[in-house]
Amino acid sequence: MIATNDNEIKLYYNSNTSLGKQTYAYVSASEKKVFGIDTSATKVTGSQWAEIASKLKIAIGELINTEHPDFINVYGNDKIDLSEHDWLRVLEKHPETLAYPVLLMGDTCRVIKTPSEMVQYFEPDSTEKDVRQK
Repeated sequence: MIATNDNEIKLYYNSNTSLGKQTYAYVSASEKKVFGIDTSATKVTGSQWAEIASKLKIAIGELINTEHPDFINVYGNDKIDLSEHDWLRVLEKHPETLAYPVLLMGDTCRVIKTPSEMVQYFEPDSTEKDVRQK
């Protein structure tokens, strides 16, 4: 089971993608403790991917970019029908096919499609508080 709390951000991302790099940069600006899991360097287990998909309430296959060149090289362009176990194997063997970074924070689990989406998960800094209070 993946441990989470409200004061810590866990981000599953791939540093080999511009979206992954940019999203991690946004997360790093947070005042919260950040735990980045770079899937290009850290093996994420099938059970962890299954838990993430369950928290997101999506099928595991929805975590995968089926248009990624590495996915196409292995599985082709045709629509394929894989079992949940087979989708897990795709993520384990080809983590570069992760479609989007995934944020875990407390009870929150979200797919991050643009880096700017991260802003809503940050505590405003004191400057922003001062401006809003005036």
